[in-house]
Amino acid sequence: MGGMEWKQGQKILFIGDSITDAQRCETSHAPLGRGYVYFAGCFLQAAFPHLDLQIENRGISGDTSRELLRRWKRDCLDLCPDVVSILIGINDLWRQFKPIFKSHKTPVSAAEYEDNLRQMLSAVAAIGSRVILMEPFYFCYDLQDPMRKALKGYLDAVHRLAEEYKTLLIPLQQAYEQIKEGVPEPRWSPDRVHPYPWAHAWIARQWLTTVA
Repeated sequence: MGGMEWKQGQKILFIGDSITDAQRCETSHAPLGRGYVYFAGCFLQAAFPHLDLQIENRGISGDTSRELLRRWKRDCLDLCPDVVSILIGINDLWRQFKPIFKSHKTPVSAAEYEDNLRQMLSAVAAIGSRVILMEPFYFCYDLQDPMRKALKGYLDAVHRLAEEYKTLLIPLQQAYEQIKEGVPEPRWSPDRVHPYPWAHAWIARQWLTTVA
């Protein structure tokens, strides 16, 4: 599908985990956070100031797709967004390698991840929102790294669903793979998952290039 045609007063919802959240609930960073949503949302509003676009951030730190599905009605469907941008999945995988000993913070398999996303997309389709799916990503140079190898199942799921539901797709992991040899791993993130500010801006650039 091609990029968006923006209309007066449209509501654009960004939803996901900590990468989307980006401290949005802290007074100094409310309401969009200090991550890619802030950069992408502000640039979108600056590009189309006459349209009064409404940008909403409903990321919650630590969420897996299972937890996102549980709050999907409250934080997505009930808001009646015109456009929904979804970035979720890295916690589903990361919990296998970095467990948190809380009953609700368990890993989510690639198969369940795909099923959770499919339920979300089916519900969104019923209310007529357009969807943007973003690849979960892992800033890792080594393709033989166990977590990087396991990520493939989640990426494949996103690609299948993007095709099935005809959504826009932001290929973040693909974009990273194309330039990673020229940018050392430590420059991207302290833990290969949470981007530094410039990397958040890079994510926003990938989003805007595809969408806007």
